[in-house]
Amino acid sequence: MTRVLTPDICILGAGSGGLSVAAAAAAFGVEVVLVERDRMGGDCLNAGCVPSKALLAAARQAQARRSGVGFGVGETEPLVDFAAVGAHVRSVIAAIAPHDSVERFEALGVTVLKAEARFGGPDRVMAGDCEIRARRFVVATGSRPLVPPIPGLDAVPYLTNETLFDLTECPAHLLVLGGGPIGMEMAQAHRRLGAQVTVVEAHKALGRDDPELAAFVLDQLRAEGVEILEGSRVEAVEQADEGVALLVAGPGGSHRRVEGSHLLVAAGRAPVLTGLGLDAAGIGYGPRGITVDGGLRTTNRRVYAIGDVIGGLQFTHAAGYHAGLVVRSILFRLPAKENRDLVPWVTYTAPELAQVGLSEAEARRRFGDRVRVLAVDYAASDRARADRATIGRLKLIAGQRGRLLGAGIAGALAGEMANLLSLALAQKLDMKALAGFVAPYPTYGELVRRAALSYYAGMPANTWVRRTIRFLRLFG
Repeated sequence: MTRVLTPDICILGAGSGGLSVAAAAAAFGVEVVLVERDRMGGDCLNAGCVPSKALLAAARQAQARRSGVGFGVGETEPLVDFAAVGAHVRSVIAAIAPHDSVERFEALGVTVLKAEARFGGPDRVMAGDCEIRARRFVVATGSRPLVPPIPGLDAVPYLTNETLFDLTECPAHLLVLGGGPIGMEMAQAHRRLGAQVTVVEAHKALGRDDPELAAFVLDQLRAEGVEILEGSRVEAVEQADEGVALLVAGPGGSHRRVEGSHLLVAAGRAPVLTGLGLDAAGIGYGPRGITVDGGLRTTNRRVYAIGDVIGGLQFTHAAGYHAGLVVRSILFRLPAKENRDLVPWVTYTAPELAQVGLSEAEARRRFGDRVRVLAVDYAASDRARADRATIGRLKLIAGQRGRLLGAGIAGALAGEMANLLSLALAQKLDMKALAGFVAPYPTYGELVRRAALSYYAGMPANTWVRRTIRFLRLFG
């Protein structure tokens, strides 16, 4: 027998975006059905943000043992118990999991179905023994690791972010295919935990970021012993005596064979579309994901799509942002339009690499000579000097009348400083506002104020300013 459910909202996928929509709608007393075929919490909790940051934290502790000489603390090579590191990662996941659990969401009033979901038509979804006829649907099925069609790859064992955290022994030599954020984070983490690491990137490592700022990160990784092969394409993969080998075509027509014990494929993400029955629902899609308009509606007006499944900004916080827009539209009938310029991103290497709003290159393409770049090095921060964390730079991108267009940061706690700048961008603040806030001393946030103040660096030499000051002195 098929059960027919008629909720107000049906959500496909219990990752960050789907859970956010479900929790918000349920809080307002709206009837919600949430369908998830795998684990609650999605990729972020189980195989993405949470385990990767837990692993990076362990790696940071190991590196601290090697870096004490400048502080007068004896330097020592850490003894890494990789199985215990894995236990730490799993314990962090377990501590967060109840917040994303079936039990919690059922307690909120959400009907949770653990089943495969597919559209049976433009107005219904089939899940297990249920037919769901909702007023609105939200597709939030996320993404999965993209595995490129390289000859021989399917014949060797390889890791993705979905299997990497199951390792109980540190790889002797980890080969990383892809020099994006995931690849570079995991390269540094495993190097610090004792592995030899080689990264192979077909183009430029961290190529999405400001190259001037990315250079700080890449130089540090190389200094720690990570080999980074840029402009190098993997032509084939084959089995090797000790694991796996990559046949690499490098710059200038060079060729080399790179052998390692393990291979991590970190070549990007692909939206999860298979089996959803999108054609039956009249939902348009392509290789990059589901097609949506500015309000995140699909070509079927009853259906919204959010998060990784629409391509573009594949971040947990982007999915959360999308969820807020969709709730605004479905529940309150208010206009909602995605603005991707407002979504920051951070690569959690050491130093960290953060971007808010437009990069320098993007701003110059849009606004030309009206852009001013205000840069300050971390060495100008007293806190950075005290922490011996002077590697890095902060850049503010200012437009007409000093309005903040974007910011890029390479350095310690870049992700935390991005919070302030993300708020400033969303509120359309200018250099006057950023130069006028009071930052506690000594903090890294002072770098933001220092950079903003440099916008007015020419004012003391301005003739009219000097004349005004002389005139005002006549009044005592």
